[in-house]
Amino acid sequence: MLNTTVNHPNNALTSSNDKQQKSFGLIKTLINGVWYNDISDTPELLHMRQQEKQHWFRNWVTADGSSGFLAQAGRYHLYVSYACPWAHRTILYRQLKGLQNVISMSVVHPRWAGANGWEFGDTPISTVDHVANRRYLYEVYQAAKPDFTGKVTVPVLWDKKTKTIVNNESGEIIRMLNSAFDAWGDASVNFYPDNLRSEIETMNAFVLDKVCNGVYKAGFASTQEAYDKAVQELFQALDTLLERLSQQLYLLGDRITESDLHLFCTLCRFDAVYYGALKCNLKRLIDYPALSAYTQRIYNLPSVAATVKMDHIKQHYYDDLKAGNPAIVPVGPAIDFRNK
Repeated sequence: MLNTTVNHPNNALTSSNDKQQKSFGLIKTLINGVWYNDISDTPELLHMRQQEKQHWFRNWVTADGSSGFLAQAGRYHLYVSYACPWAHRTILYRQLKGLQNVISMSVVHPRWAGANGWEFGDTPISTVDHVANRRYLYEVYQAAKPDFTGKVTVPVLWDKKTKTIVNNESGEIIRMLNSAFDAWGDASVNFYPDNLRSEIETMNAFVLDKVCNGVYKAGFASTQEAYDKAVQELFQALDTLLERLSQQLYLLGDRITESDLHLFCTLCRFDAVYYGALKCNLKRLIDYPALSAYTQRIYNLPSVAATVKMDHIKQHYYDDLKAGNPAIVPVGPAIDFRNK
């Protein structure tokens, strides 16, 4: 049985923006609109970010415009990274809903550890900023709120008309992409159907906390005790999902839902980067046959493979992210040289 007591379903939409960019005691952030590179985090700064996050960049695009942001073709723009699992969700929805010609998109370079964080560029693995030709993503945040305090994360949904950030939470952005633009996209594709919403919320609470955030809790742990606890919970969750997916095609039965896309964006990265770079190395995904088959099943759905770019993923996670405490001893790999 899934244990969801640690994360109320109402919180399931929130991504892991504070997991992105976190390093061992150092962060990259805007403070009152000024960019700081690799400064020490403090309780006061954390409080400032949390207060700001409650009030900014959490608006919604709606089909009728009642939210203040009317869904219109060509009006909105996504800033993304193919390396980031949270941004990957929005790329997937844009692709699967057929919104490529409705919502434009710019891609930051996967190398993040430089002094200015996420950077645009006309390279084989990044694009320019198609909206205003800015060089760094933090300049997009500055344009939306000149005195913003907070981390500069992807994805970002930008409104070209009002020249501001609508939202920077992946879980909320994908809900908008799922239905608000159905006048232009494929309305038959629905990852959040009415009859499954309660089950999706429960499943999201488990998957997001234990797996999607779980790999970061382990990889960015500052103590051995925190790492041991996080990695144990992660692999217990994978065991639970293995049992479920050994009996059915998708998390909630025979149809793919939002919960599957959350999980897929983590599992497709697992062996390539989480196993090594984040010390989640007790087992590999391929050691879980049903989970591996499930990931392959989603990957081979039409248009999904084009959103998975391993070169971006590896370059980002093996950049100098200063992930966690280097003194932490990893749990695996499990090696047994005994005669059988």
